[in-house]
Amino acid sequence: MKPAIILVSETRCEELLDEFGRYSRDYELPTATSAHDAKLAAKRVVAEGGQVAMFVTESRLPDAEVLQAFHWWRATVPTARRVIAAHVSSFREDAERLRGGMAKGKYDAYLLAPRGARDEEFHTAICELLSDWGSTVAEPEVVAVAIVSPVEDALTLSIRDYLDRMGLPNRVYPPDSEKGRHVLQRVADEGGDEGGEPEFPLFMDLNQRVGSARSVRDVASAIYGRPADIAVDRVVDVAIVGAGPAGLAAAVYASSEGLSTVVLEAEAVGGQAGTSSMIRNYLGFPRGISGMRLAQRARNQAVRFGTQFFSGWPVTSLVPGEVGADGRPAPHRLCTEGGDLLARAVVVSPGVKYRRLDAPGIERLVGLGVHYGSAMTAAREMEGADVMVVGGGNSAGQAAIHLARFAGSVTILVRRETLAETMSSYLVGEIEYNPRITVQGCSEVVGGGAGDDGRLGWVRVRDTTDGSEERRECRGLFLLIGAEPHCEWLPDEVARDARGFVLTGRDVPLDRWHGGLPPESLETTVPGIFAAGDIRAGSMKRVAAASGEGASVVPLVHAWLDPTR
Repeated sequence: MKPAIILVSETRCEELLDEFGRYSRDYELPTATSAHDAKLAAKRVVAEGGQVAMFVTESRLPDAEVLQAFHWWRATVPTARRVIAAHVSSFREDAERLRGGMAKGKYDAYLLAPRGARDEEFHTAICELLSDWGSTVAEPEVVAVAIVSPVEDALTLSIRDYLDRMGLPNRVYPPDSEKGRHVLQRVADEGGDEGGEPEFPLFMDLNQRVGSARSVRDVASAIYGRPADIAVDRVVDVAIVGAGPAGLAAAVYASSEGLSTVVLEAEAVGGQAGTSSMIRNYLGFPRGISGMRLAQRARNQAVRFGTQFFSGWPVTSLVPGEVGADGRPAPHRLCTEGGDLLARAVVVSPGVKYRRLDAPGIERLVGLGVHYGSAMTAAREMEGADVMVVGGGNSAGQAAIHLARFAGSVTILVRRETLAETMSSYLVGEIEYNPRITVQGCSEVVGGGAGDDGRLGWVRVRDTTDGSEERRECRGLFLLIGAEPHCEWLPDEVARDARGFVLTGRDVPLDRWHGGLPPESLETTVPGIFAAGDIRAGSMKRVAAASGEGASVVPLVHAWLDPTR
């Protein structure tokens, strides 16, 4: 069945139906004249095996206040996007009353209903919301990467999560399906199974390239290449380590200004920010944007200016260039398991990683119900389940809100009494409004174990005030606790603080200054090596701040590369 867009208006259903006629090829367009009728229409779609992608309603309904109607509809179809298309006669009057509800996540967009043909501003908003729904809820219609596996184990889920974060639609097929047999035949034709049983999971991309994946890196290198693909005699102007907001911004500005630029990313483009289901407070996106979409737009922008990306390849070491007779160092060498890269300047922006949870039984279930980070792909696997999110920062809040679209219940465990001290107020408000989310303060996970199927089945929760413990049934545990620097690969010449974050500018100890002068504001203790984003000591740990640092580091790189300096 085609997914449905339910149009709701007491008197203008025909007008809405005419306006949304452009979507009729791909979506069903049922109409309803009241909140109650819209709820019944949604139940009919679900009962028939279909999906509701969106509710579009006027700001005034005959049988309910519109925010109450959204509450009813979300209880019926929690994954559907919710839009107010206010009529011009009530748009301004209702805006003051209703826009506060959007900040709390009660609905997704407040728009002025089209008053004539080709209102592309209105339909841009609709298409963005439908695209967001399609990438997080629905199985993709066009599959960029097919995965063949008899079971969705931890490796298969990790591959799917990587592909989702890279913006590549994917689907898992059983080996005995039509697609599965096709991929198996191609592997056999290429001698991939060497006459024996194939090693699952297998994958095939749009170019019909096939392979057996023993790690996420196998998929990444097959699709995007490996650093050794760069000509060995080439020295790039700037190498950027990490493709989070800071690295992406640096890539866009460096390549747009004519610098040859290469980005090395250990996982997927976007970093931690790329796993955020919805960032609502990023400048210029009033309806919010998912971290994945923000990251992929930035990546595409950088690629258009000439940046080369290699994902799935962590840097294992950085060898600073030796200083020559002219006082300038030779190119720095970045080493990866896929090859080395020489660069005149290096921007270190690998971000931070979540701390591991030292609790019995948890680590062995990673990928089997236990996830570090929000694990966007895993959310779809939590349909109707009881899940827990551990952490009190914005990433934890965004993860909980996204999980609540699928899970039966979401419990946020936080060591503090409340979320108010560590989370943005708009997220706190959205969490308080969501009936599926509960916040449990003064609590921590101290253990866990598997159920009968070998996946996470329960966790043990401790009350930090009195030490009492309770065993809780749980099918998903999402850990977003603290931030540790991801820079153990850096040489000792790069100074770090007691926590391991990179020191730059005037934060560098006086005895590490050169010629009595501190390094530039984003420069490390090694000339020509810079740091930006969360890895830098004293950084703001916000997407916009990291992007700003990434942009700000490029003039410093230019100055360093200037032969007249």
